[in-house]
Amino acid sequence: MPTHDIASIAVHDLYSSHHRWLQGWLRKKLGSTWDAADLAQDTFLRVLLKRQAEVQQGLDAPRAYLRTIAGGLVVEHWRRRALEQAWLETLSLMPEPQAPSPETRQMVLQALIGIDAMLDRLKPQVRAAFLCARLEALTCPQIAERLGVSLATVERYIATALRHCYALRFHD
Repeated sequence: MPTHDIASIAVHDLYSSHHRWLQGWLRKKLGSTWDAADLAQDTFLRVLLKRQAEVQQGLDAPRAYLRTIAGGLVVEHWRRRALEQAWLETLSLMPEPQAPSPETRQMVLQALIGIDAMLDRLKPQVRAAFLCARLEALTCPQIAERLGVSLATVERYIATALRHCYALRFHD
């Protein structure tokens, strides 16, 4: 039997045996049947996209494996909700004539989610240097002093962050 068939059978069995449990666990975490159903499906989609060896290891403790994947999705869900809420609050402060169209609102929200995900993937020091430069308009020497690193290190950090920004920009 081909290995992808074995993997498909394993994922099917995992789904059949644990989907209802996972959806209940997510419903308790999220307080929403609909969000729980979506994240349960996303969890199994992630399982399908993983390498066979990783899935096989997860089958030793299937609920712990699924809980780990789903837990990460719950964190992403709450981060997305927080970003969306902050964006809606910002929009509510705008005068009506200046408020963007619904299409623009959605595009900005998706951009914010992408930027947040990109920043989350950066190492903490790189993220800190980049945010100091962009949000506080600090110079590289000021950032180096604040972070307690050399000027060359700060320049490297900012260059790394900018490469991630450009990758995000050209990814879409």
